[in-house]
Amino acid sequence: MRHDNLVKAENPDALSLELRTSADPFMRRRRQVVCLSLVSATAMGVVAAYQIGLLKHVPEPRLPMLDADKVDASAQAYEKLSTGDAFLGFVSYGVTMLLAAIGGSRRHETHPFVPIAMAGKAAVDAAQAAKLTVDQWVHHRAFCSWCLLAAVSTFAVIPAVLPELRG
Repeated sequence: MRHDNLVKAENPDALSLELRTSADPFMRRRRQVVCLSLVSATAMGVVAAYQIGLLKHVPEPRLPMLDADKVDASAQAYEKLSTGDAFLGFVSYGVTMLLAAIGGSRRHETHPFVPIAMAGKAAVDAAQAAKLTVDQWVHHRAFCSWCLLAAVSTFAVIPAVLPELRG
C-alpha cells in the first residue's frame, strides 16, 4: 500500500479479512483501543442521554462522593459548543476508534503517521480525562461514576498504543 493511497484501500477484501482475523500483536492492541473506546463512548452515551433530557436521572451506585446529576447538569458541562460535554466526548471516542481501525496490521510501516496520530489523540484524551476528573471534585465536590469509567478506560488506552508507536 502506497503512502498516498490511505483513502482507498488497494484490496478491501484482504483488508477486511486482516482486520477481523489477524493475530498480529499490533492488531490485538488496536482492538483493545477500540474496546476501551467503546466502553468510554457507552459511558458518555448514558451521560448524553441525561444531558439532552432522555433520562431524568443518571443511574449510578449510591456511594459517597458520587453525584452524576450534579456534575453532568453543571454549567461547566455545557460551556463548550452550546451542548453537553458528553456529546463531545462521544464524538471524540469515535475518532479514537476510527484511528485504531484505519489500515492493516503493518500500517506503522506503510502509514507511520496514523499510529502517531492515534498515540497523540490518546495522550490528549488522557490529559482531558484527568483534567475533567480533577475538575469534578474541585468544582462540585462530587464525581460522576460514568465519567470515572470513561476516564479509566481512556487511561488504559495509553499502554495499548505505545507498542505500535515504537514500531
